[in-house]
Amino acid sequence: MSNDSPIKVGKFEGFSWIRCEGKGSFLNSPAMKEFGESRIKSGESCLVIDLEACTGMDSTFMGTMAGLATRIAEKNGALQVANAGEKSCHSLEDLGLDFLMEINPGNSVWHDVAEQAQDLLKPKIAGMKAGTVLHTRHVLEAHEILADANDGNKKKFSAVVKMLGDELEEKSGKAR
Repeated sequence: MSNDSPIKVGKFEGFSWIRCEGKGSFLNSPAMKEFGESRIKSGESCLVIDLEACTGMDSTFMGTMAGLATRIAEKNGALQVANAGEKSCHSLEDLGLDFLMEINPGNSVWHDVAEQAQDLLKPKIAGMKAGTVLHTRHVLEAHEILADANDGNKKKFSAVVKMLGDELEEKSGKAR
């Protein structure tokens, strides 16, 4: 993972916080996914993804966010996006992801303690490395989630999903 775009995380009373500093990408989205999934499995009902220091997001990062939003919603929880600027809001809305997550909610359990929470976050490094079969599977899954989000996305991401599926099949064959 690149040190210029770390993911920082923290567990708090009533919510868990994930902060992206720099670009949200295929390189640091595995760290976000690992922490988010572990918190959902532990019974967390509110995941907060803080985009205040995020300079942009690629499709893998947004697909990973959408996957976490879907998984926590299945457990009657919510993924809330904090401090999303105009660019981030537009990117999420353009892919129809604003229907899966709450963007900049005004009334939230964390609203009054956001600054204190940010000060207590710790860096999270993903257990998977770019270029591995596991990482390719992660990127493919993120794009499949985006493609399934709506019909417009299906068209946008069909070539990427096919290419990644072929790449994964080739890598899996070589790994045997």
